[in-house]
Amino acid sequence: MPCPRLTRRSERRVNSTATLSSSAGPAPSDRTLEWIMRVGLAACFIGHGSLGFLHQKAWTSYFGVVGIGPETAYTLMPWVGAFDLALAISVLIFPLRPIVLYMVAWTVWTALLRPLAGESVWEAVERAGNYGIPLALWLYLAVRSDEPMASPRREVLTWVLRLTTVLLLLGHGALGLWVRKPLFATHYHSIGLPGDSLVPVVGAVECIFALAVLVRPNRWLLVGVLAWKLATEALSPIAGSAIWVFVEHGGSYAAPLALALLLWRSQSAQASTPTPTVS
Repeated sequence: MPCPRLTRRSERRVNSTATLSSSAGPAPSDRTLEWIMRVGLAACFIGHGSLGFLHQKAWTSYFGVVGIGPETAYTLMPWVGAFDLALAISVLIFPLRPIVLYMVAWTVWTALLRPLAGESVWEAVERAGNYGIPLALWLYLAVRSDEPMASPRREVLTWVLRLTTVLLLLGHGALGLWVRKPLFATHYHSIGLPGDSLVPVVGAVECIFALAVLVRPNRWLLVGVLAWKLATEALSPIAGSAIWVFVEHGGSYAAPLALALLLWRSQSAQASTPTPTVS
């Protein structure tokens, strides 16, 4: 027969644990995670679609991969842009898995067009936010429910967001460290920094960030990654590019933020689970 005194002590320990976990504040809901991914994906397509209306000269080489000449490419760009905007609106209103899956395929294809057009393969890796976020959203939408996600599905989603964050950091870092992309130097020069010498240093830092997220991610590291991406991508409009270039990288902001919230919720759930006691 359990001792009444020990039972009361066990109950007090459980209650105190619950009080401590609740004092940390409520964990973000799965619905919040869904909206982060939806907004990030929509931003990617809004930015890309708006650039289509601006008739980007760089896009002509991507059309050329499939045999479309510059004149026809300029004609098609606004139509591609309009379709991208329609997809973005559909994701914000009501995301359907088949449409989101198409968005995965489309973003993978547009990323691969870079190396197919003669650019570095790291250009495709750096755009992991573009295709990683729709993939994560597609997996999330597999079971639409108000109940919390089951552990296996949460684990898969966590790894998709984790690898997405790793790849977008690694790709951007490699473009600076090994490719020495001239555009990056222009970005740093726009705020008065020595771009030529800074590009490889920043690239090395981003590769270290990528390794840290791969080996041991935590929510504060990911908040730092989010702040870093916002700051570095903001250099594009500062250097004279269209604001839509910054918006197009919405997936690169959504991935670390969504992953940080997933880890926060997981840690909060573990903290609120009472430790079994012997009665």
